[in-house]
Order: sequence, then structure tokens, then C-alpha cells
Amino acid sequence: MKRYTGKSVVEGIAVGRIYWYKKQNSKVEKTEVLDVNAETERFERAVETAKEQLAVIYEHARRNLGEDHAMIFEIHKTMLEDKNYLDTVKNVIEEGFNGEYAVSVAEEQFTEMFASMDDEYMKARVADIGDISKRLINILAGIGEDGIQTEEPVIVVAEDLTPSETVKMDKDKVLAFVTVKGSSNSHTAILARSMNLPALVNTQMELTEEMNGKMAVVDGLNGEFMIEPEEDILEEMITRKTQWTADLTGLEQLKGKENVTHDGRRINLYANIGDVNDVDAALEADAGGIGLFRSEFLYLGRNDYPSEEEQFESYKAVLEKMNGKKVIIRTLDIGADKKVDYFKLEPEENPAMGYRAIRICLDRPELFITQLRAIYRASAYGTVAIMFPMIVSVDEIIRIKEIVGQVKEQLLAEGFRMGEVELGIMVETPAAAVISDQLAKEVDFFSIGTNDLTQYTLAVDRQNQKLEGTCDTHHPAVLRLIQMTVENGHREGIWVGICGELAADTGLTHTFLDMGVDELSVSAVNVLKVRKAIRDI
Repeated sequence: MKRYTGKSVVEGIAVGRIYWYKKQNSKVEKTEVLDVNAETERFERAVETAKEQLAVIYEHARRNLGEDHAMIFEIHKTMLEDKNYLDTVKNVIEEGFNGEYAVSVAEEQFTEMFASMDDEYMKARVADIGDISKRLINILAGIGEDGIQTEEPVIVVAEDLTPSETVKMDKDKVLAFVTVKGSSNSHTAILARSMNLPALVNTQMELTEEMNGKMAVVDGLNGEFMIEPEEDILEEMITRKTQWTADLTGLEQLKGKENVTHDGRRINLYANIGDVNDVDAALEADAGGIGLFRSEFLYLGRNDYPSEEEQFESYKAVLEKMNGKKVIIRTLDIGADKKVDYFKLEPEENPAMGYRAIRICLDRPELFITQLRAIYRASAYGTVAIMFPMIVSVDEIIRIKEIVGQVKEQLLAEGFRMGEVELGIMVETPAAAVISDQLAKEVDFFSIGTNDLTQYTLAVDRQNQKLEGTCDTHHPAVLRLIQMTVENGHREGIWVGICGELAADTGLTHTFLDMGVDELSVSAVNVLKVRKAIRDI
């Protein structure tokens, strides 16, 4: 038996034979072209063909997975219309090179931009760039689309999978996905969740021809992939699969239930979202609200700042969909690690601790005011709260409240309606946790961002794989800072939530309840799992 470890993006257990999904990738060669105009026109025709293909895939996804998940391919179509991306390709063609090579250059540049970002959701957009670029290159090279040919359901194993490759596969013929590369926040992972199929990404293995057709087990509960398991292990995994299916049915029955322990302790359970398209998943999971709406998606993948009207429409759409449930919007959290050209940010030695988030907003108040105006205008359409990231001092909050006051006065004078808006901060720096007694006097709530809090407290880069064992999210120092923040918040009469990855760690749910945490915000896929953990206490 061979055993490999990977990152589980969809829990569950699958038993079946391996199908090695090998792609028909076109080898991109750099050649010179004599007629630049003709090559540009050839590229533009390829773009139109790609859009037509995406329309077909969209319709297939809509019929089989629903409108929400089909929207991924509308996003791909929008990316194909992105002026920055198209101009990058055309500029390379104008230098006298072929369209396939020009697309590969644009893919490399945009991949580097998204991969360098600190936000996992944004890093996951690398797969989407790869998807549309591969589609264009294959069209230019005259290569047809891939697929799987199998009579029996199989475990699909691949180097990586794009969203369009994933959605084209017949769900009835796929037992699970296992990829060598990939991200838990990629659209491929999102699609796997919607298909309710066990999936592992970033699996530490080498793909070989010999593994094709062999019996295997995907253990999405423990992040393991076993090839040719012994008989006793195979029987054990089949038994566990049966139990898992029964447990999953039990989780579905928790929809509509309260988040309350046996002895009556209640806690709010919200969902984290990256954009408007994630709202339906949060509602389907029966989340009580949105605990973290990452607003920076509005600023990425474009060549200029989003207008007040664009932002207002996005916030309004989310609030209307949530139908009165609270939506907590995090203001722009972007910095030198998120390379957005039009921000004109200078390179930094240590971007995680550099010019980012609230520091940019206070330094460029016109940018901040535009976003605040959009949020306050949208507040008339639902229940909204605002939280500000990377706070380290009381002075920052005082300055923020001055700007908020000016915005509200302007909007009132212009005749806009507004709702009541809670103001809170992200506690994600040790500084904020240590002075949380002072900060609590100035705001309505705290939301603890455990991802950054952990890396800053332990002085460990959470993106550095060599330090994975050192980045202990259960470290006593991290837990003490959380406890301190909760106590100081409650002492001043404000509520305290957690919106980082630790919120979904059911091994700490009891600990957080003991601390008195008021709210947990997790990805939609984890809502019912955490609800069960709460109700079992």
C-alpha cells in the first residue's frame, strides 16, 4: 500500500479505482509573426470562441449544479473582458510575437500578481487565470476540450483541475478528486463542495502511469490518499464511509436549529464570504449572518478604482439577499503584497507588516470615504456593520470615527436614507489584543482575526511551508490573547466574535464557549459542523 497526505477541501470517504486525468496541454512556443494586425485579429477571434464555450459550460453547470455555481463561468467570461489582461496579450503581440506566447506571458504576470497576495481567497484566483489562459491557448492551437471516458465511477487524480474541467465531468462517474496542486479556496474546490464529493488538493505524490486503474481510498476526513490498501484497511474505510454518510444526513437535519449548548449557552454562527456569489452558499448552510465580507474583491482584477456606485450596488445586493440578517463588511484590506497596479504601491521588504489595510485608507482618505459612502448608502437596505482591519492604536479609531461622522453628515445633507451601523475592529495584531481594554471603549464590537494574530504573535510567516509545524494555532500565547480580548470587550459591554480559521476548529469550540465568545464566523461549508459541535456541549 502507498499512502499520501493532502489538504482536504471536502470531507468524506471514497473507495474506487483511479482514473489519471492527463491534459492535452499545448506546448507554447515563442515565434515571431510578420503580420501583427492579423495575429491580433486571430487572438480576438479566440476570445470570442472562448466566450461561446463558456456560455455552453455555464448552461451545463446551471442545469446540474444550480445558478450559484454556474456563476463561476460568468466570472471567467468577465475575466476574458478585462482590459488589463487583454492589453497585456495585445502588447506582446504588437512586439511581434504569436498569440499563444502572448497569452502565456499574460497568464504568468497575472498568476504572479494573485499568487503574491496574502489573502487565501485571492490567491485561489490563480486557478481561474490558468483556466481562461489554457482555454485561449488551446483554441489558438486548434486543440479540443478534454474529458474523461469511463464506464464505472472513479477517483479522478490529476496534477491540477480547472473549474471548467471539473464541471464538465459527469458527477455520476466521479467518486472523488485528488490533485497534486490546488487550493482550498479555488473555484474547483468550491465546485467539488457543490458536487458533495470528497476532494484532496496539494497532495504530496508523484503521478505515474502505473497508478491508473488501481484500487484506492480517499479519506477526506484525515487528508489521506491510499493506493492498493490492505484488505483490513479497505473494510475499515468502507465501514467509516457508511458512518460518515449517516452523520452527514444528521447535519442536514440541523438546519433551522439553534446554536445552543445543552445547558443553554447561545452563540451566533455566521459565514465568511469573498463576494456576492458566495451569499447563496451561506444561506443554504443556514448561517445566521455574514461575519466577514471581504470587500477587496471589488478592487482586484481591474485597471481603476471601483466607483461609489459600483460598490453601493454590490453591498446592496448582499444585504437584500440576506433579508435582514447582519452583514459585517471589512473595509479594504489590500497592501503591497496584493499587487494592484493602479494603487501604485512601492515594493516592500515585509509587506505583511507594511503599508496595507487601514493604513492606506487613513493615508488616502478619498479612497476610504468612497467606500464608506457606498456602505452607508447600502445600510438602508438591510442590517450592516463595518469593521476596520489592522488596528494598532486608539488614535486610529478616533480618526476613523471622525471620517465616518463627516460621511454621514454629507449623505444626510444629500438626502440619502441610512440605517443604524455598528462600528467594530479586527483584533489581529498583538498590539490590539493587549490594549483591547482601551479599544473597547471606542467601538461596538471586536472580531478576532486568528490567522494574522497567530503569525504576528509567533513571529511565523503562515505562508512559509517550512514553518508549518511552528505555526501552532493552539499556542497558549494565541489563546491567552483571545481570552484577554473577550474579557476586555465584555467589560465594556461590547460583543466579541472570531472570524479567522480557528472559528471552524471544532477542537476549540468548547474552549471558545468557555471564554465567552459571542460569535463564530466560518466558511459556509463548516456552518453545520460547528453547529453540531455547539449543540453537543
